Amino acid sequence: MAEKRTRQKKEKKPLGWEYEAECHAAGYTAVCGCDEAGRGPLAGPVVAAAVILPDGLVIDGLDDSKKLTEKKREALYDVIIENALAYGIAEASAGEIDEINILTAAMLAMNRAVDKLQIKADFALIDGNTSRGFKIPTRTVVGGDGKSPSIAAASVLAKVTRDRMCLELDRQYPEYGFAGHKGYPTKAHMDAVRKFGPCPEHRKTFLKFLDKPADEDENA
Repeated sequence: MAEKRTRQKKEKKPLGWEYEAECHAAGYTAVCGCDEAGRGPLAGPVVAAAVILPDGLVIDGLDDSKKLTEKKREALYDVIIENALAYGIAEASAGEIDEINILTAAMLAMNRAVDKLQIKADFALIDGNTSRGFKIPTRTVVGGDGKSPSIAAASVLAKVTRDRMCLELDRQYPEYGFAGHKGYPTKAHMDAVRKFGPCPEHRKTFLKFLDKPADEDENA
């Protein structure tokens, strides 16, 4: 009788505090993580969050929000809000995105989130490779939402907040199906925009697909 092989699922290690620790070693005392959600959608704001966590806090399951289920993100949202020393959530509107471009709008939303922190941060860890306009020193961390607990916490707050906004958009504009695609350019979403035209929350500069036949859609 062949011996059965059992696979042991590797337990995910908690995110390390290396980035925050380096900031503290340099003399900074209020280090926030900052991330955004919603650069790619055709509609709605880009939402950003900034979070200052207690040093060394371990939050079970905390990770890049894109790797988590909606149920897990919702649960983590409450844990982060309850345990954070400070957090700020802000946005840049669809109109602002059209006016100043999505990258600049994302930076604007992040700056607004940092400004909303109940405790003034003296350093910010920014997810990605771009940092603009901050009033405090910053460090960019590519893939930071999967490396730094502070950034991961910000990614969860931003994602959950934006998804909730999309549920509200779905109630206002049910014909577009925002509850399902959260504003992203799915075929169903693009077909709805072709059929009904854009709503006030659509980003006009993201609707170039209207100038080409539907069968050329990348997601078709």
